[in-house]
Parts: sequence; C-alpha cells; structure tokens
Amino acid sequence: MSAHEEVPPAATAGGAAAVAPGTADTGTPGDKAPRRSRREGLTPPSWLALLFLLPALVLLGFLVVYPIVYSVIRSFFDAGGDSFVGLDNYAGVFQGHDNLVSVRNTAVWVVVAPTVVTIVGLLFAVLAERIRWATVFKLVVFMPMAISFLASGVIFRLVYEQDPDKGVANAAMVAIHDTFAGGASYPGAGPRNGDGQPVKAEGGAVVTTAAVDPGRTALVPLLRVKPETLPKTAKPAAQPPSAQSGEVTGTVWFDFTKGGGGQSNAPNAGESGLPGVTVEAVRGSKVVATATTKDDGTFTLRKVGDGPVTIRLPQDNFTASYRGAEWLGSTLITPAIIVSYLWVWAGFAMVLIAAGLAAIPRDALEAARVDGATEWQVFRRVTIPLLAPVLVVVLVTLVINVLKVFDLVFIIGGGDPNASVLALQMWTEAFGGGNDQGAGSAIAVLLFLLVMPAMLFNIRRLRQERK
Repeated sequence: MSAHEEVPPAATAGGAAAVAPGTADTGTPGDKAPRRSRREGLTPPSWLALLFLLPALVLLGFLVVYPIVYSVIRSFFDAGGDSFVGLDNYAGVFQGHDNLVSVRNTAVWVVVAPTVVTIVGLLFAVLAERIRWATVFKLVVFMPMAISFLASGVIFRLVYEQDPDKGVANAAMVAIHDTFAGGASYPGAGPRNGDGQPVKAEGGAVVTTAAVDPGRTALVPLLRVKPETLPKTAKPAAQPPSAQSGEVTGTVWFDFTKGGGGQSNAPNAGESGLPGVTVEAVRGSKVVATATTKDDGTFTLRKVGDGPVTIRLPQDNFTASYRGAEWLGSTLITPAIIVSYLWVWAGFAMVLIAAGLAAIPRDALEAARVDGATEWQVFRRVTIPLLAPVLVVVLVTLVINVLKVFDLVFIIGGGDPNASVLALQMWTEAFGGGNDQGAGSAIAVLLFLLVMPAMLFNIRRLRQERK
C-alpha cells in the first residue's frame, strides 16, 4: 500500500469498529437511546396506589374523622340538638360539684399516676437486670397487661371490699393490726342494770361497784354479747383461781344460760368465758396492774400492792373491732384506683425501660465504676441521663392513656361521684343518665384537646429518633 492510499475511517488496529462516545450501536453518531430504569418500570401509577388505599381511607374517615367533626359541631348545641348554645357547654364543664370533682380527679391522675408508674417501672427494670430469674420476674409483672381493664376492675373491687372476710386488703390490715394490738372486742356488751349488781357501766367502761382487796377474787358478769363476736377459742366460764397475797383474780364471762335457768352473777354450766378482755386494777386514778382474760374468762392481776382496788374493763373492750380501711370511701377511693392502674401498667413501663437499659453502652457504666463512682452515683449520674429519652416517651404515653381512663374508675368506683374523672363524666353526661349529648360532646372535645399536645410531642420525638 502506498503512502498516498486512504485508510477506511471504520478500520482500526485489530479490526474492531470504533464507536464514538455518545452514539448508539445503530451506527448513527450523536444519538442517545432512551432508557427507562427498572425501578421506574416497577413503580405503579399513583392512581392505582390511591385505589388500593381508598377502602382504608373511607373506613378511617367513617370511624375517626366523622365522629370528631360531629362531636365538635354537637358540642355547640343543647341537649336536644336543636338550639345553638355557643360555648355554654364548655363553660359548664367547670361548673357544678360533680364536674369540678371530675376535673380535680383528672388533674390528680395526670400528675400522680404516670409519675408513679414510670418510677416503679424503672425500679422493676433495674431489678430485673440483677436477679437470676429475670424472665420469670418480667413475665409476672407484665401479666396484668394481658387482663382486660374490666376484669382488673372486678378483681380490685373484690380486693377493696370493706368486709375483711372478703376483701384481701382489709384482711391483711386486720391481721397485722391484731398481731400487734391483740385483745378482743365485744361491742354492745355491758353489765346487768339495777342495784346490787357486782359491776356497773361508767363512762363507756365497766367497773366493780365495790373495791376488792388483794388476795380476793372478783366476778365480772356481762350481758348483750353478740354470738358473732365470741372468739372460736372461747371455753366455758370457770370459777376464778385462788388468789395469792398481792394478787386479785376473777372471771369475765357471758352471764347467759341457753334455755334458761342458772344463777345470776355466777358462772354456770353452759355459759361462755370471754377471752382477750383487758382488765385493769385501779387505785385512785392510777392503774397499778393489768391482765388479759384467758379462754375461759379467768384473769390474774399480779403485784397489786397494798390497799383495795377497783377492777375496771376499759372502754376499748366494748368498741367495734378493727375492720380495716374504707378503701372505697370518699377519701381513699381515687388513690385506691390509681394503685390498681399501677398494677396493670407497671409491666408496660418496665418492658420499655428495660429495652432502653439494654441499649445503654456498657463502656460508659464501666468507666464510671473505674473512676470510683458508687452504684447509686452510676445510676443517678449515668443511667438516668442516658435513659431520659425513653423515660420521657413512657411518661408522655402514660399521660395520654390516663386522660382516657374509664374502665377502672367505672368498675371500682361503682358510680361514686367522688371517683369520677372527665372520661367517665363524659359518658355519664351523654349516655349514663344525663341525656345531654351536647355537654358530653364538649367534654370529649376538651379531652381531645388535652391529649393532642402530648400526642404531637410523642410523634415529634419518634421522628427525631429516626433521623
């Protein structure tokens, strides 16, 4: 080939065809082939996505949006829904005794219940990390969450029964009280009326009408003893034991013979001794000796000293026996229901806080211990600050839940106005006898407005954590 011969433009070394950048394999230079990514090909059109979401949106609007809008509109009308009353229903929430009690109780719930539940949940979570049977412990604490609020209310309604034979709380209190207080109580019991009787009533107590010298015996017969107050340990009344020098002995018994007969003011066959009665020997205004009657009603007052004494049964023997606290009374009913709420929700708080504890870097804790910090300082200065976001989420979630509490208050309170909260008052006004859906709707809207800031705060924190 000569130097003047032209080389074909498509020829290259090695015989491969040169393809200019930006050209397609069709051979047309400069033309870019249209490409459609695989992702775009798999993305459905927006109208198809909306079609699939439409049933859920319709259901959501019917169950959530429509009731909210209707309640807001209904809150501006009277009980019949015919007359426009403006903000009167909202002003009525803070008027009247029952409404004010509901507002006060709701404030107590919001301040106390979430705080206590969060603290107890934190303690349980920390404790669960330090015991061997942590799984079993968490299961037991969390188990009440599996029980409905209705069932929980029924359970605690029985726990708070006034009768110690039925209510667990009062049964425990009576057992503890009787362990330390001792003695027995015979309410309504007293001496036989009339002159010439060995004992008489004096200021609620029972005293002997004549003084008793040391070394002698005294008989203290009583009437009007209720059969249900007799202890199961009571035995037939016995004659007083012989008194030694410086002692006074005697018998306190129920001076009543079933079927009639017997001699008054003397222990007879078939008559019961009164155990557990406190007996005092009084000289002047000073108590010189004290004793408690045995199962057969006998007693021995020792070290009485010289000189006659008066035998006295104090007033405490004839007052009603301790029956525990009135949990469902006007004073304790709200704290009692909050305790039941704590029993249910402590497991929820424990699980969330335990998850937060598991996420804490162990290096920070070990570094604090190496620096000489005590366990309490590690907990207060390291663990709590690192757990702060979780604790805030738990606290705010519980605040939202507390504002809506209804079941426990309704079941345990049993309709007592002293236990009412805004959620229960809303139901009472609208459906529970008030028949004023305007006032009930106003309370519902107020609750919605109270819940909204806490709910928005929770959503904002969750978004920040995702970022």
